[in-house]
Amino acid sequence: MAIEVGSILDGVVTGIVKFGAFVQMDEENSGLVHISEISDEYVKEVSDILSKGQKVKVKVLNIESDGKIALSIKRAQPKSEHRKDLPQAVQLNREVHKSDASNFDDMLNKFMKVSNEKIESAKQRRNVRQGKTKRR
Repeated sequence: MAIEVGSILDGVVTGIVKFGAFVQMDEENSGLVHISEISDEYVKEVSDILSKGQKVKVKVLNIESDGKIALSIKRAQPKSEHRKDLPQAVQLNREVHKSDASNFDDMLNKFMKVSNEKIESAKQRRNVRQGKTKRR
């Protein structure tokens, strides 16, 4: 079977290492799925996600002249499947970039107000600790 860059193939995990997993696609060809290409989410341990003998779909990313094949599991999935909902902070950040300048000014004013309140609160706590509060 001729393997080409960009093709999506079925494979079987044949080995797990700290930096990724080896996948056998056919009798002649195997490649490496780097830990960063396993999932869109952070992967601390490859063995938490994959196991030896597991069947996976992989996308061929690169074929080097020495025959090494770089693979991706996350890119072999349709976008709707492998992209989960973004964390709320990321969604808010994207909303900020989509907003107009007046909304930015409102957000900046709100940030400055909250920031100044926190600074005042910290100053008051420091004064209390140092005994500098005014007694009535």
